[in-house]
Amino acid sequence: MQKLTWQRAVIKVGSALIAPDGKQCSARYLLSIARFITASKEQGKEVILVSSGSVAAGRAKFSIHHPPSIAEKQAMAAIGQTKMMANWSRFFDFPCAQLLLTYDDLHNRTRYVNIKNTLRELLSIHALPIINENDTVAVNELKVGDNDNLAAYAALVAQADTLIICSDVDGLYQQDPRKNPDAVLIDIVDKVDDEIFALAGGAGTKLGTGGMITKLQAAQKCSQSGIQTLIVNGQKGAVFDQLLEGNIQGTLFKPVASRDNARSQWLKHTLKSSGKINIDSGAKSAILNKGASLLPSGIDEVSGNFSSGDAITIEYQGQSLAKGLTLYSASDLHAIKGKRSSEIENILGYTLGEAIVHRDDMVLI
Repeated sequence: MQKLTWQRAVIKVGSALIAPDGKQCSARYLLSIARFITASKEQGKEVILVSSGSVAAGRAKFSIHHPPSIAEKQAMAAIGQTKMMANWSRFFDFPCAQLLLTYDDLHNRTRYVNIKNTLRELLSIHALPIINENDTVAVNELKVGDNDNLAAYAALVAQADTLIICSDVDGLYQQDPRKNPDAVLIDIVDKVDDEIFALAGGAGTKLGTGGMITKLQAAQKCSQSGIQTLIVNGQKGAVFDQLLEGNIQGTLFKPVASRDNARSQWLKHTLKSSGKINIDSGAKSAILNKGASLLPSGIDEVSGNFSSGDAITIEYQGQSLAKGLTLYSASDLHAIKGKRSSEIENILGYTLGEAIVHRDDMVLI
């Protein structure tokens, strides 16, 4: 049995586990997941939760006997979201934080950076971020559409090393276990390809929100970015007891590249640099020798017209040292270069953080 090691995980829990009867939140399957989250955090690990269930949790408040309209579903989500958050919060003695996202949030550069910074701060104070799609406002064109893929995007933006998808089956089988009781569970998947998708009916199948096809899509996204993915049975408490010991009862999708290498390649080769920052010798030493973030005090010159979230090149005396995502625009940096981080808010009237380029968003060249 392959041992599981991880430090930062996104755990996805679907509606069938949150509201088994489809009408209200329940603790039936969540206690073991909550114990796993608490025990993992006590081990010094970091957890982000992606939780479905807002529509199901709010459905009981509506006396309708027809398939709900989009507006009715959005109203259900508005009521149910608070119930879903309260349902999770009662299990923990640390703060739970709500993040409601849309597809557009995750693909808009500035919002993507803001989401990442928010998650970073929440994890730094040991809070539990709980993410769901913003069903109250999202229309079909702006929806991720399912929380399996939303969890994959969350793992990417949070720079997690692991995605754990809690399902109502034990993992990926060679055949449908509901139709064939002798179906064989696949313990390890080295690569999510057409052959693997065929096990779920093929890439073009319509299995509905949260089916195995979306779980494979999520696993593929994460695998290609150096993130391992697990599909486990969220209805079995023993699964999480075993996970605490590093034992996997489910299917493990192995990353096809290391997480650091995948991100480094993305920063180094995919993102086009929109400007340059020249730094002093002190900042150079801190970046190269101490793995530090770039602070405004170390900036000598700024060139280019770039915005917050753009990729920029960090140079020292004309030599390119690193590339990274800047939290501040070029116009902001002209105002705060050479200043202490504590002066940023006084100068700009706001602050996006003490670092100009955080170490997590930087790759050495």
